[in-house]
Amino acid sequence: MFVRIVKMSFKEDAIDVFLEHFNKNKVCIRNFEGCRFLELYRDQKNPNLFFTYSYWNTEADLERYRHSDLFAAVWAKTKPLFNDKPEAWSVDKVASLQ
Repeated sequence: MFVRIVKMSFKEDAIDVFLEHFNKNKVCIRNFEGCRFLELYRDQKNPNLFFTYSYWNTEADLERYRHSDLFAAVWAKTKPLFNDKPEAWSVDKVASLQ
């Protein structure tokens, strides 16, 4: 499993636009081939700061998504809303307790 975390900071007046856009596309992203899990988090102290957390079968699946028409469309509408450069990490799950 391949885990991806993306940190995004938005202009204050763009948050509702981002959330609407995310909600319109979240099912398509989650159902993209190879995506097993998708969550969106919002920082409790900085409401402009969001994180996506997703599981992919393989790095190749994530790369296929990142080069897809879906990603291009989502990113084209999301990128202008940022107030800072986004950051992304690909991580290995070391432990998980439920």
